[in-house]
Amino acid sequence: MRLLLVEDDKRVAHFIKKGLKENHYAVDVAYDGAEGFYLATHEDYDLIILDIMLPKIDGIELLKGIRKQGINRPVVFLTAKDETKDIVEGLDAGADDYLAKPFSFNELLARIRSLLRRGKSEKTTVFEVANLKLNITTHEAFRDNQKIELTPKEYALLEYFVLNKGQVLTRTMISEHVWDYNFDTMTNVIDVHINHLRNKIDRNFTPQLIHTIKGVGYVLKEAD
Repeated sequence: MRLLLVEDDKRVAHFIKKGLKENHYAVDVAYDGAEGFYLATHEDYDLIILDIMLPKIDGIELLKGIRKQGINRPVVFLTAKDETKDIVEGLDAGADDYLAKPFSFNELLARIRSLLRRGKSEKTTVFEVANLKLNITTHEAFRDNQKIELTPKEYALLEYFVLNKGQVLTRTMISEHVWDYNFDTMTNVIDVHINHLRNKIDRNFTPQLIHTIKGVGYVLKEAD
């Protein structure tokens, strides 16, 4: 999952980004509202975290602007403005959730997970493809009930494949959702990580699940 964090306090932004990356999220950070609006309207994010008191464009106006652009991704306000009128204004502007500073990072994570599950027909936390199981709450993967140890990036890749099973994912799509804005698409890093992931989840198991679509990308599915 790829998230956008718009936070002008660099110390707070670094703390949040570090924690989110440790929990397998790719994170882009904007330090003012104008940069946040640009990224939100030019990149594809699964969820956006916004402060309200931002330079250039405040969080309320930023949110209203991206909603006018038809961007309906979940948005969490994370702000020191904690009065009831501020919360009401934030939710009325189109936010999906509102968390006041100071905050518990574990609570922020729980709210993010909850919002990312919204819109699914079931509140599923365990996904299965053939004999592969992925628990998106505990970040654990199993094949034939054997636990597979994954690095954070390998887990993020596998989660993206599983949540889009049967869909061909191009290298651009993968880079946008698993890496951050600064990723160099001219390298072979994606292919290297996918090879590592294949060695762990496919090499000693059947059926093979990760398939190369020559000249296009990759797909996770049971063989036809």
